[in-house]
Amino acid sequence: MYDKNKAHYIVATAIIVKDDKYLIAKRGPNEKNFPNKWTVPGGKLELNDYIKLPKSTKNQWYNISQILLEREVVEEVGLKIKNIRYICDLVFIRPDKIPTVTLSFLADYASGKVNLCQDLTEYVWVTSRQAKKYPMIEGIHEELLMADKILRGHKINKWRKKT
Repeated sequence: MYDKNKAHYIVATAIIVKDDKYLIAKRGPNEKNFPNKWTVPGGKLELNDYIKLPKSTKNQWYNISQILLEREVVEEVGLKIKNIRYICDLVFIRPDKIPTVTLSFLADYASGKVNLCQDLTEYVWVTSRQAKKYPMIEGIHEELLMADKILRGHKINKWRKKT
């Protein structure tokens, strides 16, 4: 039986690092969520991300977040990524009332040239300090600061809003 209280979108996002800079991209003006805001690549989990794959165990698929992330990064910005590691997660309710769970990851650039999908209008490689100049989705800058800590070998705690 379908229970709308248990239905969520699952999203994965990638903070991609290359030469000590992060890739951010501007969402288009017609996007339902966060139009014209700068963000990092990512997208929703789809049944086709795993249903046709062989199961990892008798009844389950493992590493689906990584598969999702690799697919979305190629689709949105045309890049291959590697060395994916978890940063944090968040939950929000979209304007269309769909609860969304987002898993945020740090990934190293592996190959490719940036080629934006039609939903993104601009991109730039920036340091976390430079990123402050861009009107970003709330929380993304703090995630970039968390990525800075990971790259410097520091342990990160949970996400904290910088004031």
